[in-house]
Formats: sequence, structure tokens, C-alpha cells
Amino acid sequence: MESGVNMEHKNTWETYQAKQLKEVDEFAQEYMAFLDNGKTERECIDQIVNMIEREGYQELETLVTSGAKLKSGDKVYSVWMNKSIVMFRIGQKKMTEGINILGAHIDSPRLDIKQNPLYEDGGFAYLDTHYYGGVKKYQWVTLPLAIHGVVVKKDGTTVEVNVGENEDDPVFFVSDLLIHLAQEQLDKKANKVIEGEALDIIIGNKPLLLDKKDKAESKKNQKETEEPDDKAAQKDAVKKGILEILQKTYDIEEEDFISAELEVVPAGRAREAGFDRSMILAYGQDDRVCAFSSLKAMLEVGELERTACCILVDKEEVGSVGATGMQSRFFENAVAEVLNLTGEYSELNVRRCLAHSCMLSSDVSSAFDPSYAASFDKKNVAYLGGGMVFNKFTGARGKSGSNDANAEYLAHIRAIFEKEKVNFQTAELGKVDLGGGGTIAYILALYGMNVIDSGVAVLNMHAPWEATSKADVYEAKRGYVAFLKHADL
Repeated sequence: MESGVNMEHKNTWETYQAKQLKEVDEFAQEYMAFLDNGKTERECIDQIVNMIEREGYQELETLVTSGAKLKSGDKVYSVWMNKSIVMFRIGQKKMTEGINILGAHIDSPRLDIKQNPLYEDGGFAYLDTHYYGGVKKYQWVTLPLAIHGVVVKKDGTTVEVNVGENEDDPVFFVSDLLIHLAQEQLDKKANKVIEGEALDIIIGNKPLLLDKKDKAESKKNQKETEEPDDKAAQKDAVKKGILEILQKTYDIEEEDFISAELEVVPAGRAREAGFDRSMILAYGQDDRVCAFSSLKAMLEVGELERTACCILVDKEEVGSVGATGMQSRFFENAVAEVLNLTGEYSELNVRRCLAHSCMLSSDVSSAFDPSYAASFDKKNVAYLGGGMVFNKFTGARGKSGSNDANAEYLAHIRAIFEKEKVNFQTAELGKVDLGGGGTIAYILALYGMNVIDSGVAVLNMHAPWEATSKADVYEAKRGYVAFLKHADL
């Protein structure tokens, strides 16, 4: 297989022989299954833990409690609040000489159910939502939607919810105005066509029907000041019907929404796209494509000189804040605990370890779209099928919020990838004045380590259905393996 950077946008598919083509398809199938079973952060973490424990990874907190010691070859992990995870494969060198880190995020744009969401209007039962991350709100109407998440009751019982994915499941949707009445709507700017408060999902239309016994009991308990019995029975009858279903199915009450985390996502599985099946169309590829390929790289590498680390975090789409975001200290704390188990711990050694580390901060890049060519710099844009992507700097306009990796580090990465015959390309996120974006890179760079943005090109980024190239997903995994083996600067 040929190698190197695609300065002339050579298609990676052209470099593959029959063996690689088979591996590409096999890897794509694994990846799509991961997407199907991981539409929330919690679902991703559950899958990841199951995968890595089968490969011999042990829970860090258990080892700390038992007083175990770590040596070269040992594999440990730590989960934080069921939404973020960090993994380590201990290398031969001391961790104070630095570790090689892969980082990505597992949260994706979506609709979140509010704390007091259930209401009835016009004969429909609704759940009130709040969108999460950067979305084009008009893209979320008239789609079949699923609800995933957990409801935690007052007694601590956790109820898992996953409705809309099986063929016999009901789905949900956000309505839109018919074209015949939409003259005023279509005159609005795109960000106003659908307002945020209009993204409530319809969950029912059938009123609760009371039998004769129920009606008699209702009448008996009715006060003189209340509405007549028939009207009382009819009021919010659709909502009452939904509450009855929720009680029977999940044993939850309306007030249990207060302590729920429910995410509304596109219903349906990941699909191969194109007559040639060269692409993957699926929800949540930003940034589960980099998370999955990083995870698989961790599982593929064998004995290493430098300790390998993989961080998969929550909250990137809303600024990496909160206890499960990259700005949290959970990663630094985990490093300290691992250093303690290897016999290297001190506050100074934690700082030395992080400062001497190398990192690939992985997130998706916007793929060139010929339909919107004016938004891109053709010489500095990622192309679908062009291989793994590197962004020396991200940020917005005058590099605001950019990590801006140094040239020496980029040269080091280039040498590694050429040695391992990994196809890659360089890119920026659109034309300079149009905006931009960021990743978790700038947060890890605060420790003084070498960090560069990398990842996979995506078409339809942040839309309900995003597209990637199978070849790019495969090359990303190969690139991460090469990095873990050879990075040492």
C-alpha cells in the first residue's frame, strides 16, 4: 500500500489491495454495530467496558482498593459517572518520561428531554425538549425519533429507556407546517424557521378511556367546585393515557422526569451508503468515529515502550464543561492513581508525566462538499476518502481558541505515518472568515504536552445523519496504532 499525505487529494481507495479492502469492510461493520448500540454516552461506555474487559483491562478503582501494583503490559481503566472513560496500557518506560494519549468525545448533538416535559395541547401529548450542541433546528422535524436514557427514581432505582430502535417499537417526531400554509414560515431566516421551543416531540394522541367502574369512582370523589364528570375525565386525557403506559411499562411517575436523563435521537441503524457501499450514513459519527477507532487501536497494540492512554469524554459539544467533560480533573486524577500503582507518584511526577506526553486530539473535520464549494478553501480542506485528517490549528477566524500545534511535532507525526504507510491529509475547518470550531486539544495543551488535532472527514456534520468514508475510518485506526507505537518527542 502506498503512503503519505494527499497533497493532490488522492483517493485512499486507490491504494488498497484485496486484503485491505476486506479489512476495511470488516472494520466498518464493527463500527456500525457500535453506533447502533451506542446512541448515548452511557450506552457507549457500557459497550466499551464490555469490550476492554474481555481483553484483560481491569478497573482502576478496584486495583487501588486492593493495593495492587502495576507493571509493563498491565491494562487498566476508569469510568467517571458512566459518561467518560480513560484507559491505560502500561509501557516499559517510566511514565514520567511521558505517555502517548488518544483523545476523543462520545457525546453528539441531539434533543434532551426537559425536567418538567409532559403536557397536552390540541389533542396531542408532547415532551418538551432542549437541543444539545450546535444543531440546525429545521433538520430535526418530521424525522422518526427514538428516546434513549435513564430514569432514576427517588429510591435510587435506575430504569433504562430505549424506545424507537426495534422494528416493532413506536417512534416519535417533531411536526412541521404543511407547505400549503408555509408562506410566512418560508420567508424566515433558516435559524428562525423552527424555533427551539417548537422542537417538542409528539408522543401520543389517544385519550385514556375510563371504564364504568372508574367513572363511578371519579364521580364519587368529585367535589362540587370541580368541572362536571365528563369534562373532568376528558381534561388532559391523552397525557393521562401516556402516564398510564409509562407506569405500566417502566413503573415511573410524572415526577420521575425530574431525575431523568433522556436523549432524543434519530431512530434507525447505521447504513452503508452509495451503490458502491463506500460510505457510512449514521447518527452520532461526530465524534464516535474517532472514539471507536481510538478504542480499537488501544486493543490492537501489543507491548509498548511508552504507556498508551485513551480518553473518551462527554460534554465536548457544549464546551467540555462539567464533571464528565475534558475540563474536569478526572483524567489528571486517574494519571495520579496509575503513577501511584507503578511506584512513581509525586505531585511533581504527575506534572512531568503530562508535560512530556504526546497526544492526538481526535475529532471530525468538515469534508469538502461540492454543493457548497464556496464555503471551503479547496487546497486546505478534508476530502472524503482522502485518509486520516490533521489540523495544525483549529479555532475561529484569527485562530481564536486554537491549539496550533508546533511544526516540530507535526514533522514527528509525518515521519511516523510515512514509516507505517498511513494515508493522511491536512485541513482547516472552512474558509477563514466563516467561523470554525474546536476540540479538546487546547485543554490538554494546558499541561504543556505536544497536542495536534486529528480525525476523520465527515459530510453533513452535526446533522441527524452524518456521512463518512469507510476508508477514512479504517485509516484513522491504523494511524492511531502507529502513533501509540512510535510517538516519542
